[in-house]
Amino acid sequence: MSQNTQAPVIEVRETDLPLQCPSLDVAKWNNHPRVFLQIKKSPNQEITCPYCSTHYKLVK
Repeated sequence: MSQNTQAPVIEVRETDLPLQCPSLDVAKWNNHPRVFLQIKKSPNQEITCPYCSTHYKLVK
């Protein structure tokens, strides 16, 4: 049985900045230390969290 281990891609908007990971809705037991991710304010910029590998993409 194959398991999908690819990290999720989360689309964010400029109104979601400053970008932090994990988001505030993640259960405390499942958290890593909060980090603020520096993403440029232009469409289609992407960044990956160094702790959990969640991939964020800035969209219009």
